[in-house]
Amino acid sequence: MAKKKFTLATLGCRTNQYETQGYRDQLVQMGYEEAREGEEADLCIVNTCTVTESADSASRHQIRQLVRKNPGAEVVVTGCMAERRPDLIEKIGGVSRVVSNKEKESLLSYVFPGEEIPEFSIKNFEAHTRAFVKVQDGCNSFCTYCIIPYVRGRSRCRGVEEVLREVKELVASGYKEVVVTGINVGDYEDGERGLADLMREIDKVEGLERLRLSSIDPDEVDEALLEVILNGKHTCHSLHIVLQSGSNVILKRMNRKYTRQIFFDTIERVKRASPDFTFTTDIIVGFSGETETDFQDTLEVMDEVEFAKVHMFPYSPREKTRAALYPNRVPHEVVQERKQLLLRRAEENAFQLREKYVGRTMLVLTEKGEGETLAGHTENFLSVTIPAKGLRTNEIVSVFLKENTPEGLRGVPVA
Repeated sequence: MAKKKFTLATLGCRTNQYETQGYRDQLVQMGYEEAREGEEADLCIVNTCTVTESADSASRHQIRQLVRKNPGAEVVVTGCMAERRPDLIEKIGGVSRVVSNKEKESLLSYVFPGEEIPEFSIKNFEAHTRAFVKVQDGCNSFCTYCIIPYVRGRSRCRGVEEVLREVKELVASGYKEVVVTGINVGDYEDGERGLADLMREIDKVEGLERLRLSSIDPDEVDEALLEVILNGKHTCHSLHIVLQSGSNVILKRMNRKYTRQIFFDTIERVKRASPDFTFTTDIIVGFSGETETDFQDTLEVMDEVEFAKVHMFPYSPREKTRAALYPNRVPHEVVQERKQLLLRRAEENAFQLREKYVGRTMLVLTEKGEGETLAGHTENFLSVTIPAKGLRTNEIVSVFLKENTPEGLRGVPVA
């Protein structure tokens, strides 16, 4: 008898990707098989995002697409849009069930009532060579633009020992790189132990070769955390430090807990200790009341820091947030113009950053194949492509960086 098939769709953040992998591992243990391209599934699970209007739209589109391609399937929808607007999702024809975020980890017990469901934990990370490990969920910050505290709830953390068990399983499965992630990882605590203590313990896991920390605010990079990242055996010298705006006026209106100067001070402390350290960031363009001066302040920060990558989001009002009531909305055409300017500047800055590494030899973790080339990242998160001949994904290769291109560095393996 043929195995039953499932299909999973994930929108949004790394935390969602982690949770979707939990369903994958559970279903495989239950005897299900992931449907291949063109195969119809018996069960579809969609993990939605609601952080912006376009995320809502993409979530609805994904649900409709799966319903159309899998006419006989049970379609279960969860995630942040399912939490915020279950009424809209229930109106989509073909949706069988909507599961709230607080019931997310028990989702399969609703799909298979009365059956024994495997523990919700991650053993593999499909189609990835780096594994995300969720250590924290929810947020207490209540930034004025952000719906996440309302759909994810208050901050809560997993225990250090539980996280370590999962990391060890992932390393035993062959993963060389682990990324510690959460909705607001800077809030992490387990009794007296904080994020620095957790990172220090993960760094000791035998067989782990790279350890990264995902998104964190600049005011949360304290001396203890910095010491672990700079001096760890496997900790990577790159951080995703959230900017959102380079203007103090806008940061205050957003209810962010830091200033432009605190951001610069954090970057400077890190760079002084490790000149090769690189940074990625998030930026919101067109927040209510953003003037041309505010926008130029953001561009100035970008030029100063030279981010390896910038994730850019045009501001999108979310119901129930304070900013949705703010006056002085930036006209759509101005937001679009600033968006294009910022994206171009981000590409120019990233190119200038990579240019400094041409002629050096660095270690690259090969992550995916693209024809006759393999793509991967250096320890400090610079994108590199190399000839694929004789190599596979999930290998750490010594690479001579011979050329910089708009897409990234090109290199050749060093014997």
